[in-house]
Amino acid sequence: RSGRPGDLIFTGTPAGVGPVQAGDRITGGVDGIGTVEVAIGQPRR
Repeated sequence: RSGRPGDLIFTGTPAGVGPVQAGDRITGGVDGIGTVEVAIGQPRR
């Protein structure tokens, strides 16, 4: 079965990965669908 509109894709965290820090950029993608990039900013106070 292929993905359908509204489907969610969940991923896990590989061993040895630490927490994200302000300034990090995280990119993920699925072949044939596209990519997404998230920039981690400073926490709001």
